[in-house]
Amino acid sequence: MHRTRHARLIGFLFLAPALLFVVVFTLIPLLLMIWISFHNWSLIQPPKFVGPANFFRAFNDDQFWVSLLFSLKYTLFITPILMAGGYLLALLTSANSPLRRTTRTMIFIPVVIGLGASSLLWYWLFSPQHGFVNAILLDLGLISEPVLWLGVDADRSMWAIIGSVTWKVIGFGMILFIGAIHAIPREVDEASMVDGATAWQRLTRITLPLTMKTILLVTLISVIGSLLAFDQFYIMTAGQPQNLTATSVFYVYLNSFPYLKLGYGAALSLVLALLVLAITVGQVVLTRRSAA
Repeated sequence: MHRTRHARLIGFLFLAPALLFVVVFTLIPLLLMIWISFHNWSLIQPPKFVGPANFFRAFNDDQFWVSLLFSLKYTLFITPILMAGGYLLALLTSANSPLRRTTRTMIFIPVVIGLGASSLLWYWLFSPQHGFVNAILLDLGLISEPVLWLGVDADRSMWAIIGSVTWKVIGFGMILFIGAIHAIPREVDEASMVDGATAWQRLTRITLPLTMKTILLVTLISVIGSLLAFDQFYIMTAGQPQNLTATSVFYVYLNSFPYLKLGYGAALSLVLALLVLAITVGQVVLTRRSAA
């Protein structure tokens, strides 16, 4: 009995730093945000209790729903690109030859770059006057004059940002997919080859089913990250034109800080968090049923 209690105490002491981190940086800020959401607080004047008024206002805020729909649109477009691209790169570079290992490294390097730094880099690359993208397209004769990639047309801006984000994060999914492919027992693949299975049959009937859990994980990570996109839009378009490229998180930021409506911004954050949670739970349920 004494040893059991001693072991539990040691286990709790090892766990205590992580619990303290969660409490200080997650639980307390969450409770504080809930408290703020029921107040009208401009950061200049003392907070004033307004009850659920901020939440009623959020549900009647057309711009919030426009920004949320844009976030969903962005997520629906970029997620299949990251999934299919990452899996294709994994298939092409999964072999352990020196050339393919070097290729994997080059593709993965942008992942370690901060999203803010990569967004600023692509903001310069898409510059209409001195950008590398327009220079290449002009030299190839694909365009006759520089294109305004960012801040003028909402769809063009979104696709430009999708290109920059794909360059930055596609290596993350690739590495996870390579790990899943390497985890497939070699005997299974060899047996299928002995039975005369083609490369396509091995891919669709062996590789894809046996890596389905990793596919679902990467999909979940991609969806959550895309729904909560902020840095790239803040740096590259600042929501322009006319807030048509403002994501839901960007709209929360606008209300919380530039507009000095911290209580309303907190209410928007809670609504957004619940919506993302509902989408995530729905995705997990659907993917489990399809995998069953």
